[in-house]
Amino acid sequence: MTNSSAPIRERQGPVRSALDRLVASGEIEADPAQRLLADRLDRLDKQLSTTSLASKQSALGWLFGKAKPAEPPRGVYIHGEVGRGKTMIMDMFYRQSSVSSKRRVHFHAFMAEVHERIGAHRAAVKEGSARGDDPMPPVAADIAASARLLCFDEFSVTDVADALILSRLFKAMFEAGVVLVATSNVAPDDLYRDGLNRGLFLPFVDELKRHVDVIRLDAAEDYRLAAIGEDNLYLTPLDAETDARLDAVWTALLAGQKPAPASLSVKGRTVRVPLAGNGAARFSFDDLLKRPLGAQDYLALARRFHTLVLDRVPVMAEAERNEAKRFITLVDTLYDAGRRIVISAEAPVGELYRGVSGTEAFEFARTVSRLTEMRSADYLAAASAGEDRPA
Repeated sequence: MTNSSAPIRERQGPVRSALDRLVASGEIEADPAQRLLADRLDRLDKQLSTTSLASKQSALGWLFGKAKPAEPPRGVYIHGEVGRGKTMIMDMFYRQSSVSSKRRVHFHAFMAEVHERIGAHRAAVKEGSARGDDPMPPVAADIAASARLLCFDEFSVTDVADALILSRLFKAMFEAGVVLVATSNVAPDDLYRDGLNRGLFLPFVDELKRHVDVIRLDAAEDYRLAAIGEDNLYLTPLDAETDARLDAVWTALLAGQKPAPASLSVKGRTVRVPLAGNGAARFSFDDLLKRPLGAQDYLALARRFHTLVLDRVPVMAEAERNEAKRFITLVDTLYDAGRRIVISAEAPVGELYRGVSGTEAFEFARTVSRLTEMRSADYLAAASAGEDRPA
């Protein structure tokens, strides 16, 4: 006989089910904070499906004055330290979402596209093929027409040009019914902190918080570090086995995300990233150390990515003093920023530079020490917690 008074258990949504499958397979550890976030995103997908149907059914009624279209649901802004699973869970939501009109994009790529759209509208006005001096309404309308659900990875604002247009752009997008899901390392109130003319940016923060629920993901551990393992951070010698191990580390860092090329703007120059995904970037030795890059470029990479993967570093001698100097600068910058680096190299770190003259030989001793510390449990724990490294 069935106990009719037993509570009815609510069926798990697709995001929570996908997360639980990863836990069951042993790929990640069970974490209550991640499960709560997955449940919240499942509720959002259900709301999106319901409001989409309601909007269609009420469209004719609204036209004849009987009803207004359904109000779009509140989106979700997810923030927290690196490595807590923000992007992983958002991507689960994006893949599982029943919304057909959706888009997932890195926030910096989206803003670059917005600037291109603004420029195209102004050019069209000048040619006489478009009207209106204000490009924001048509740009926002075009974005809303192409995607009802926008998922942004690594939401951050560092550029004054972006800061000055965000409030008007997002106000128009929200009014058009766009629903936002975003990941970020900082809370909305900390966006563009200490930025130029920040007072002009603050209305955007208020507008954002009116349309999203802000959730801090305080997961228990950095799941990527557990997947990588401390012994896989510096791999040598250069052979097929090392290549395979480095590929496995890269796959673990991506956590199912598809990598793609990226770029950063540094003082008017473009720094190209061959492959990036889930907050990690991968470079060959030639891409990162044979190009004329410096401390500002490496600092921009450290601000953008929590982990850099560097392929096939050769032994360097005095003929490669420039490359060795860049390598020293790269390691110093990542160390000071508390970021991680994964390297495959021709020789153990103490044998990687064989020059004997110049300052590089002396400075490389510090690099050896720092690379050794960057593989320690204490450093990795501090990096996962987002703590600053000692000077």
